[in-house]
Amino acid sequence: MHSLTPLFAPSGIIVVGASSSPEKLGAVMAQSLSNYPGPVELVNSRGENGMHTSIAAAAAAIPGGPDLAVLCVPAAATAQALRDSAANGARAALVCAGGFAEAGGPGVEFAHQVEAAVRDTGIRLLGPNTSGFFVPHRNLRASFVPGVAELEPGSVAVVAASGGVNHVLAFHLQRSGAGVSLAVGIGAGTDITAPDVLDYLITDEQTKAVALHLETVSDGPALIDAVSRLSAVKPVVALVVGRNDVSEFAQSHTGALATSWRTTRAVLKQAGAVIVDDENQLVAAVTALAGRRLAPAADPGVGLITGQAGPGLLIADALHSAGVTLPRLAQHSQDIIGTLLPPLTFQANPVDTGRPGPGYEKIVAAVANDPAIDVVAVYGLTEPVADLPLAVANSGVAGTMPFVIGVDGPEGDLERARKSAQQHELPLISGPTSLAHGLTALVNDSRGQFVRAVSAQRHFTWPDLNGPWDENRAKELLGALGIATPARRRCSTRAAAHEALAELATPVAVKLLDAAVLHKTEIGGVHLGVNSAEAMDRALDGLEAAGAREFLIEAMAPSGVDLVVGVRRDPVFGPIVVLGLGGTAAEVFADIAIRSAPLSDQAAEGMPNDLQARELLYGFRSGPMLDTTELAGVLIKLGDALVSNDAIAEIEINPLRLTHHGLVALDAVVINVEEDKK
Repeated sequence: MHSLTPLFAPSGIIVVGASSSPEKLGAVMAQSLSNYPGPVELVNSRGENGMHTSIAAAAAAIPGGPDLAVLCVPAAATAQALRDSAANGARAALVCAGGFAEAGGPGVEFAHQVEAAVRDTGIRLLGPNTSGFFVPHRNLRASFVPGVAELEPGSVAVVAASGGVNHVLAFHLQRSGAGVSLAVGIGAGTDITAPDVLDYLITDEQTKAVALHLETVSDGPALIDAVSRLSAVKPVVALVVGRNDVSEFAQSHTGALATSWRTTRAVLKQAGAVIVDDENQLVAAVTALAGRRLAPAADPGVGLITGQAGPGLLIADALHSAGVTLPRLAQHSQDIIGTLLPPLTFQANPVDTGRPGPGYEKIVAAVANDPAIDVVAVYGLTEPVADLPLAVANSGVAGTMPFVIGVDGPEGDLERARKSAQQHELPLISGPTSLAHGLTALVNDSRGQFVRAVSAQRHFTWPDLNGPWDENRAKELLGALGIATPARRRCSTRAAAHEALAELATPVAVKLLDAAVLHKTEIGGVHLGVNSAEAMDRALDGLEAAGAREFLIEAMAPSGVDLVVGVRRDPVFGPIVVLGLGGTAAEVFADIAIRSAPLSDQAAEGMPNDLQARELLYGFRSGPMLDTTELAGVLIKLGDALVSNDAIAEIEINPLRLTHHGLVALDAVVINVEEDKK
C-alpha cells in the first residue's frame, strides 16, 4: 500500500473541530464529506448535535479505526490533534488552517510543533494552508469550496502548489470534458509535497494525464525523479510560476542566467514533462494528452482537417510557431481526398473541407492513413448536420490513430459535442489556438519520450589538475577535456610578454591573469589586436594600472559567433548545463538553454534548438556552420566534469567561439565551492 492511500482512499474519516455553525470551516468540511461512502465521524469538544467529544470516541466508532483525520482546529491546537489522531489509528491528516510559519510570531513555534508531531508519529500530513483535495470517482471531497460537489469523475489529476489553483484547474477541466481523477492543493508542504503525490499517481488507474502547478521547489532531485518515473508511464504537463522572478546574481554569467524559473522549466522538460505558459494552455494540453499519447518520435507529423479555412489558418500558424510539423500528404492520399472535395479547396495538409458533407469519414481515414501523419486534428464549427466526434468514430481509424477534435459554437452545441466526444472516448477542445496548444503538447510529449530513451550513464575521470583557477589554469583543464583553446603564454614579466608576442602569430590578446578576477573586461583587463612592441607596452601599462602582476598573451581567434557554455551547481536541482548567446551581452539577451547533468548525447545535441538565435549557428550570411556533435561533446564533458568533482562549483566558457574551423574557448572560469560561498 502506498503511504498516501490512507489520504486518498481512506477506510474511514474523522473530522476534528466539526461544527454546526455554517460559517465555520468545521461545518463546511463536514458537509463536503457527508456523501463519502465510508464512515465519517465528527468531533466537537462541546458535543454539538450529538457529535463525539473526543478523537478517541470518534475513532472507536469506525470499524478498524480511521485512516484520515481532517483537522479543522486552530494552529495552536493542531500538533496535539495530530498526535491524538495518530494514537487512535489515523495514518494521514489534512490541515487546511493557516497561522503557522507564514504568520510569523507564535506561528513559527506552532509549525515546529506540527513538524515534530509528524516526525514522531509517522502520520502523513497534507497542508497546512490548503483548501484540500478531492477524488470525484470515490465521492471523496475534502474541500471547503462547495462547488467541488458538482465535479464529475474524469481522467486528469491536478497537483497544484496552491489550493486555489487546484480548484481553478479542476473547474476548467470539468468544462473541457476531461474531468478530474484526483486534485490536490499542496499548500505549505510541511510533509506531503508534489513528488509524493506524483509518485502515488504512477499506479493510479483512473489517471491518464497529470497537470502539475509549481511555485517553488524545495527538493529538486526528488521532483525530477518523480516526474521522470511518472512521465515514463503517463504524460505530465507542468506550469511553473515565476517568469519575472530573478534570483540573486551568481559570480559568473552562467549563474546570472540560470534563474529558478528557467532552470525549473528546463529540467522538468528534460525529465519528460510538457511545459506550458499559462493555465489555459495547461488545460488544453492535459485534455489532449488524456486521450491517447503519441509514440516516441523525433518529429511527429500532424494532420489537420478543418471545416473553415480561417480558423484552420489560425491553428496552422500557431503550430508552425511552436515548431510542430504539418507534413505534406502523399500524392496517393491527395488523390483520394480529391475525389471527395471540390478542386478549389486546399488538400495537401491542412485539408480544407468546407462544410462537412458526404464522404467526410473517408477524408478523415485518408489523412490518418498517410504514412507521414502521427496524429490527426479535426476542427469545425458546430452545425445541426455535423457531429465531428461521431464522424471520426465512424471513419474506422479512431482506434489506431490519436485524434483531437476542435469545435466552436453556442454553449448548448458545445455541450452536445462534448458528450459525443466522451461517448467515443475522444478529446475535445474549444478554440483554434487552444486546439493548437493541445496538439503541441502531444508532439512535445512524444519528442520528450524520444529524447529520454537514451541514458546518460558514463564514467569520467577528473584530470590531474587543481587550482587556483586563473584563466590559464582553467584553459589547461579545458585542454585536458579535449576542448580547443588558442595558443598562449603565461608571462610574469614585461620581457616575457614581448617574447610571447614574437613567438605567437599576431595579432594577440593581452590579458590580466588573476584567479580572483572573473570579468576582466569590466576593469580594463583585456587588450585586443596587439600587433607591435609599442602596442604591447601600451597594453601592459594598462594592465599594470589595473593591478596585474601576471599577463596572459594569447593568439587571437578568427571571427565567428560567440556562445557561452557553463556548468554550475544549482541550489535546488544540483549540476546543470547552460548554453546561450555569448560575449559581454549574454545577460542582456538571455537566450539560453538549460539541462541537468549528466547529459545524454541526444539531450546535449538538442540544446541549440532551444535558442532563439539558433539560425546564427548554421551558416547565417556565409557564417560558420555548427557541428552539433562537436558542441554536444563540449557540453557533455563539462557536465561530466562537474558531476565528478564535488570541489568545483562552476565552470564557464565565455565566449566559446564558433569559427569556420570549429569551436574554440576564448575565455574560461573555474570556481571552487569554497570560493562560491564567499
